[in-house]
Amino acid sequence: MDDDAPESAEEYFARIAAATDAEGRLPVAIEGMTGWLVYPYELDSLRVKPLDPLADAEDDRAGEDPATCWCASATMPPWATEWAWRNDDWVLTSAESTGAPVQLMLVPRRVHCDLTDVPDDLAADMGRLLVAVSAAAEALPSVGRAFAFKIGDGGAHLHWFFFGRPARALQLRGSPFLDWEENLPRVPVEVLRRNAGFVGRRLVEALGGEGPSWSS
Repeated sequence: MDDDAPESAEEYFARIAAATDAEGRLPVAIEGMTGWLVYPYELDSLRVKPLDPLADAEDDRAGEDPATCWCASATMPPWATEWAWRNDDWVLTSAESTGAPVQLMLVPRRVHCDLTDVPDDLAADMGRLLVAVSAAAEALPSVGRAFAFKIGDGGAHLHWFFFGRPARALQLRGSPFLDWEENLPRVPVEVLRRNAGFVGRRLVEALGGEGPSWSS
């Protein structure tokens, strides 16, 4: 092996497999996330699932072929028929089922791209939007911190997620909030829309565009 060559997937995975027990399970890393004060679960009987072998290849995501992506159709998907904010290039939508005070998704409208191939003009806009959406979400009285992240394992069309972590709920801080969120009671849709509309109007003030569809 070339000393300067990047590690292969097989080499990386072999190191993980070597740490498993006879059932293929990794030990629970008590000093890791499970040791955080904000970790939402008790540790009794907690164990890691058996490790699956490496797949032959990554799964195709929805819209991997641009011709099959929702953006190639004249009909917008159900989640994009209403919006908190939009302009010619981007749309910001609101979740209708979440335990967070606000949960939003930012998606490019006119170009099919992922984070690795965003055109330069959209990349500049994206940076401004990440700042503006985060600032607007944190201005909500019920939000202590805005979390922004991109995963992209389900869909090939770029989509940024924003979650508002509840204000002063310190046990819900950090990355375990995604686990907490699934167990929190659902916020009424009218409250989610009111909060998302607040974000949308802030974006209009900062960047122009069109505010929430449900109040227009």
